[in-house]
Amino acid sequence: MNQKSILKNIHIYALIAFYMYGLCKAILFKFSSVDFTFLGQQFQQSLDHPADVVSRIQGGNLIPFYEITRTMQKATNHSLFNLIGNVVIFIPFGFFRGLMSKNKKLSGMSVIVYSFGLSLILESAQAIFAIGRFDVDDLILNSGGGLLGFIIFLLCASFMTAPSKVN
Repeated sequence: MNQKSILKNIHIYALIAFYMYGLCKAILFKFSSVDFTFLGQQFQQSLDHPADVVSRIQGGNLIPFYEITRTMQKATNHSLFNLIGNVVIFIPFGFFRGLMSKNKKLSGMSVIVYSFGLSLILESAQAIFAIGRFDVDDLILNSGGGLLGFIIFLLCASFMTAPSKVN
């Protein structure tokens, strides 16, 4: 691997790290400051009372498309922003998955699985740390955003590798 390629990869990894930090800050902390002492206390509380975590998950939305349908029926600026934001926030993840695939044989389904997995981790963290509400529709929207990002990557990649027609 040449020096130019190594520098390119470092830049990509730095962008991914910055994106992941921003993703966690947006989803888990709603853009407020990260307080590790508070998180430690919340985690200890969840360890001491695991039934509370189960209760928080059950108190969230566990019915697929329930919140999405409700948002579409009673669209407010806030609810539409939340709906669209859950898709948009995962677009970079899908793009980065495509960019980082070594064999270039990454499928849309595998990107959906990766996006779903990351979203599930973040949604579960909200329940564990009692800092948000578990919502299965967020898993659906985030996964869709990851797929959309991957499609954008594929379009960009095909545009970059398409032979130019010169007359």
